[in-house]
Amino acid sequence: MSIHAASVPVFAQILRALDAILIKASDYAAAKKIAPEIMLGLRLAPDMFALSRQVQVACDFAKNTSGRLAGAELPKFEDTEKTFEELHARIAKTLSYIEGLPLAAFDGAETRSIEFPMRGKPHAMQGGDYLNAFAMPNFYFHVNSTYAILRSNGVELGKGDYMGKVDGLRVL
Repeated sequence: MSIHAASVPVFAQILRALDAILIKASDYAAAKKIAPEIMLGLRLAPDMFALSRQVQVACDFAKNTSGRLAGAELPKFEDTEKTFEELHARIAKTLSYIEGLPLAAFDGAETRSIEFPMRGKPHAMQGGDYLNAFAMPNFYFHVNSTYAILRSNGVELGKGDYMGKVDGLRVL
């Protein structure tokens, strides 16, 4: 399997599912008369990111990982989203960027040195290790945290919501 096949389509599938989850969260907030800013500020624990930040970071991992693996310039997204609509727009921008990267740019990425900052310090890993041992686990952590925040606060979600469409099918 190519690095492109192991990254961009996976990010895209889960980001689309995340977008759909946010629609359910917005609808839930409206039905329960919960202010959207309250929903977007929810956390699993006091020392964890709020829901809106979880979505921002998930988008950043998809965008930055795909861009680094393709050797492309990384767009900077300001972390200013304060509404569900703005988070939907961020997901759409992320999808547009990652799906617009040329397939050929990923050639050789599995062994290419990928440089990235972590906690303010520079790090480097081979592309395959970067994707599988660092980027994907972080991406899934933030998507899962978003799901868990919403599920634990009453939004009716299931595995199918988390996974989204798989080969045109809906996971139950």
